[in-house]
Amino acid sequence: MNQNNDIEIETPESKQQNLERWRLMLGGEDADGTGHQLSEELTELDQTLSALYEFERKGSFDYGPDEKKKSRKGGRGKGTPSIARWLGDIRKYFPQSVVNVMQADAMKNERLKEKMIMEPEILEKAEADVHLVASLMEMGKLIPEKTKETARMVVKKVVDELMDKLEQKTIASLSGALDKSARSFRPRHNEINWSATIKKNLKHYQPEYKTIIPEVKVGYGKKSKRSLKDIILCLDQSGSMGESVIYSGIFGAVMASLPNVKTKMVVFDTQIADLTEELEDPVDLLFGVQLGGGTDINKALQYCETLVEKPDDTILVLVTDLCEGGDLQQMKKRALSLVESGVQVICLLALDDNGTPWYDKQNATFFANNNIPVFACTPDLFPDMMASAIQKNDIKTWASENDIVLQ
Repeated sequence: MNQNNDIEIETPESKQQNLERWRLMLGGEDADGTGHQLSEELTELDQTLSALYEFERKGSFDYGPDEKKKSRKGGRGKGTPSIARWLGDIRKYFPQSVVNVMQADAMKNERLKEKMIMEPEILEKAEADVHLVASLMEMGKLIPEKTKETARMVVKKVVDELMDKLEQKTIASLSGALDKSARSFRPRHNEINWSATIKKNLKHYQPEYKTIIPEVKVGYGKKSKRSLKDIILCLDQSGSMGESVIYSGIFGAVMASLPNVKTKMVVFDTQIADLTEELEDPVDLLFGVQLGGGTDINKALQYCETLVEKPDDTILVLVTDLCEGGDLQQMKKRALSLVESGVQVICLLALDDNGTPWYDKQNATFFANNNIPVFACTPDLFPDMMASAIQKNDIKTWASENDIVLQ
């Protein structure tokens, strides 16, 4: 029905479109029921879908009629030339959002992922996004020398795009929060910020005296070479945390550039790597991460304890799915000890665009019951979350106000 309650009559054109949609969805097997023959253009589009989503059934990535000829001529092994063509064609037939999904689906298959990453001429055709960078980080030392420069170019492109997108908001949010934290509310007469003091005390205006009685005096605060806040980013580099590590690396690099903030970055699996010195170059930082392996949160927290100099002014952001492979009881004790010392501990189950992490629910409940907020956060909300933490606002309240589900 349309808005005028008239019956919609199926035209030959709309019937044709409906058949084409069903044919593309059903894949063209004998049982698809449509019996519809696609046009040449739609047949090519259908081939790009079938090459990926029927890969497991076929056992090979045969894309295009000249696959065998190209494989013998190129000498690079079966499937390599066809993957390069496929990467070009999905950009031709689909919008970027769909390209990203299809490429991410391809990366879930180990054989396809290896072929896409090992050859530089194929890698350079791929859509540079966080999924691809995460795959490169996961392959790590397995990437051959001939491909490493191309891999670095891919990582740099994604880093530059994310910096353009996230840097300005992060600086604005955190700088404003730091300015507020730097204010003194017991200033000497020559340190009073009169404009801020008047605004703060407008509610105390006395009409009969035509003046304001300042109950609270706001000062400019003393400038100090010491950091106002120490931020420790502690990142689980197990395979499932790839996107979270990428975004954390970007935010870490931005925060490291801010005055009055001392930022440290630690990544861990069963071993610890302090990448603080790499924060000046997030591309080098991400190449220093080796995704995969086990998880020892206890060991990571033990190391982070040694970095804490001013507990009351330290924020520890632990990015992990809380699937502890080390000493569970000791991990819990260290987390509690950090909180009791005054450190503001926040656990992010994920820092990515999806916001639907898989995690250890029992450990999440334990953290949440012991004054450690536990939730997943999207990159667009992370700067605001950090600003709230810097001002020592209640993070659970902040999360609720932003429709974030706390664990």
